[in-house]
Amino acid sequence: MIKHHPKFELLQSYVNGELPASLAIGISIHADMCPECQHSIAQLTEQVAEHSFEEAPVRLDDLKSDSFTSFSDDIAEDDLFESMISNITFNDDADVVTEALKREVVFRDKTYELPTALSRIELGKAANIGKLSRSRLQLNEDEIHSSLLHINPGGGVPAHTHKGFELTVLLDGSFTDSRGEYNKGDFILLDGTFTHNPVSQNGCLCYTVANDALHFTQGINKLLNPIGSFIY
Repeated sequence: MIKHHPKFELLQSYVNGELPASLAIGISIHADMCPECQHSIAQLTEQVAEHSFEEAPVRLDDLKSDSFTSFSDDIAEDDLFESMISNITFNDDADVVTEALKREVVFRDKTYELPTALSRIELGKAANIGKLSRSRLQLNEDEIHSSLLHINPGGGVPAHTHKGFELTVLLDGSFTDSRGEYNKGDFILLDGTFTHNPVSQNGCLCYTVANDALHFTQGINKLLNPIGSFIY
């Protein structure tokens, strides 16, 4: 059961097209698994569409342009409007449905099917450290790094915080930290005020986004801070 969702303001920014690709992909992945957020996105999209029509009403005079030279000037306005709608909605390809591309990845001998939002994005070669594997998504967003992060059964990420933000969307499996358990579909967005130690008993695959390195906070793990950007 999905318990963690994007905030309303983040969904608004998503619908308005204001988010970087990495965050928009994260919301899209979550929404594909979350009927509640699908409904919210549909409502927000409808509101944006209604607002757009109110702000820029279509005038019949605007339709009498070079784009419609096939109509003669003596056609009645009602006929012109009906013909215009007919031409817009007519499409020989309307019945053609493109099949969604299915894509799989393998981490440590386990195969996962990727969400549709990730099916056409180039992935870097997997890098491994201990029970963690990470493959970068080639989105070219400068300081923002997007990755697939795999945690083997019994593995985890040492206690850490972030200098920036950290987004995690669980694609498969589950993990726990001091706040509880997270399952497939959960959307977790943290900033530098949070410290956590994700541990996965049975293993998991996550989509992660971060705009700065991890900062390890406990004991000998602090020695890993020079390579904090490796994981996320």
